[in-house]
Amino acid sequence: MSHTTDYTPPRVWTWEKASGGTFASINRPVAGPTHEQALPVGKHPFQLYSMGTPNGVKVTVMFEELLALGYKDAEYDAWLIRIGEGDQFGSGFVEINPNSKIPALVDRSTTPPIRVFESGAILLYLAERFGEFLPGSLIGRTETLNWLFWQMGSAPFLGGGFGHFYAYAPETLEYPIDRYAMEAKRQLDVLDRRLAEARYLAGDSYTIADIATWPWYGQLALGRLYDAGEFLQVQEYEHVQRWAREIDARPAVMRGRMVNRTFGDPAMQLHERHDASDFAHRTQDKREACGE
Repeated sequence: MSHTTDYTPPRVWTWEKASGGTFASINRPVAGPTHEQALPVGKHPFQLYSMGTPNGVKVTVMFEELLALGYKDAEYDAWLIRIGEGDQFGSGFVEINPNSKIPALVDRSTTPPIRVFESGAILLYLAERFGEFLPGSLIGRTETLNWLFWQMGSAPFLGGGFGHFYAYAPETLEYPIDRYAMEAKRQLDVLDRRLAEARYLAGDSYTIADIATWPWYGQLALGRLYDAGEFLQVQEYEHVQRWAREIDARPAVMRGRMVNRTFGDPAMQLHERHDASDFAHRTQDKREACGE
């Protein structure tokens, strides 16, 4: 590996040009809104503003799982936030999430409405709100939160680290790809060792720890993330593979993957979700497009 470089960091860093890469147009070193943009509000108790990235999928899967259990109060409107176009910097979105990241949620069943941001916080909020996917025992709850916070701390190395330099950076650089590939594989090994001794991350029960982790590491194991399955040799993590396939087959997960998705297979895209019937309409639209 070459260690030569023509770049010397300045004594004081200043933002003089876009960083380049896929998300260069929306990256900036300051917070706050860039434009006035009110957010729409639908008819359901929960208003979700998101996009079908792994962090967004966590929350739509959680809602679909709750609805599958019969919780009618978990009905939600899922509004599309196009992060590539900077919707997350609109004034309405920043009011809900000052960090300008999806997903962001408003629970309008309370007075005043409650804002919830950060995907892990949203999962925990919904789990406590409905009493599901979070064990009641001290041991079970703690183990679930162990893995939930593990995911929140680990995924930036997979996404902003490996994913950025492998799939999105303006130039291919050996050192960061090698560094973060090593870390991604270490994380997969952490999961594989845990799943060798337990069906799910927190034990025998499917919890918010799995719902948080699967959209990142489950989809990576299934070859859906960054087209990096072969590069990272994901098939060698047999216990992660078993866990990933089992969760992937859950009907609520299938539905959750579709919501706010704008990329990939058109059959898997439901840009916005305002009613359970939207899934059926999406299937019918596909059939009509195919002339069936």
